[in-house]
Amino acid sequence: MAQVRFLQKIMAVLSANNTAAVNNSDTCLAGCFLIGIPGLEHLHIWLSILFHTMFVDALAGSGILICVILSQPSLQEPMYIFLSMLVSADILLSTSTMPKALANFRLGSHISFDGCLTQMFFIHFLFVADSAVLLAMAFDSYMAISAPLRYATIFTSTVIGKIVAATLAHSFIIMFPPIFLLKRLHYCRINIITHTFCEHMGIARMSYSEISINVWFGLAAALLSTDLDIILITVSCIYILRAVFHLLSDARSKALITCSSHVCVILLFYIPALFSVFAYRFGGSHIPHYVHILLANLYVVIPPMHSPIIYGVRTKQILEGAKMFSNLAKKYK
Repeated sequence: MAQVRFLQKIMAVLSANNTAAVNNSDTCLAGCFLIGIPGLEHLHIWLSILFHTMFVDALAGSGILICVILSQPSLQEPMYIFLSMLVSADILLSTSTMPKALANFRLGSHISFDGCLTQMFFIHFLFVADSAVLLAMAFDSYMAISAPLRYATIFTSTVIGKIVAATLAHSFIIMFPPIFLLKRLHYCRINIITHTFCEHMGIARMSYSEISINVWFGLAAALLSTDLDIILITVSCIYILRAVFHLLSDARSKALITCSSHVCVILLFYIPALFSVFAYRFGGSHIPHYVHILLANLYVVIPPMHSPIIYGVRTKQILEGAKMFSNLAKKYK
């Protein structure tokens, strides 16, 4: 509470210096303060070290994985193209949140309202894109196993380009309306967000306006994008397993290794993310607020940190490419 009162005084000073703009604004908004994880202030320094280490590991691992996929001709296949898209979206999601979060752990961080909206848009846009890419990877795996002879004719470069365009358009259409839904609300002069980054409902709850439209839109967006993707991915996995058990033993073991990698990445992505989303909306006082925030931070660093390890260990071509990069690095030392 002492930290909150201190930040309120700072915000009052900032608002006083911006009186002309505030008086002409319906929102009366001078900016927002992100204060990290309330209730765990005594652990902020250790949390910053932990998340900084995880973030650096994610950057290094994802960077190596993308370089391996782009540099190896044997990896220029739809599965690995989708994998590079997934890793790129993961690392962009992490990069859009972690630098600000690490600054919050130190002192608390001021951000303009438009800056907060921009961060919110990219966080949710990249999350929805991540989910759509996982769905594309599940469909790709099913086609590779059930129709290997037609696989190359189905997943042409044109089809992959259309999937990429549809993924970006889908994510944009889902996440663009919240900007206007938040802009229409009225806010106080002092706005403190008890989080490490800006997200839709965290911004909406700063307002003194009615936010039921924001709540229902957020729920509908989750149901029509992420939840629908989960249902379709589950159906794809069921069909994949049915197809796998009709294969010969050697092909079956190879297919199961590939599928197990996908399942691990899917679980790493969805479990903390969905728990965070629905606990934030429906958990109320039953779940401590710091648990929500910790999970929200984990779901932006765990997938990019572990995906390179999962696919690197289980995929022979990627492992060989990584070893080649390691040998080159040693050679130029």
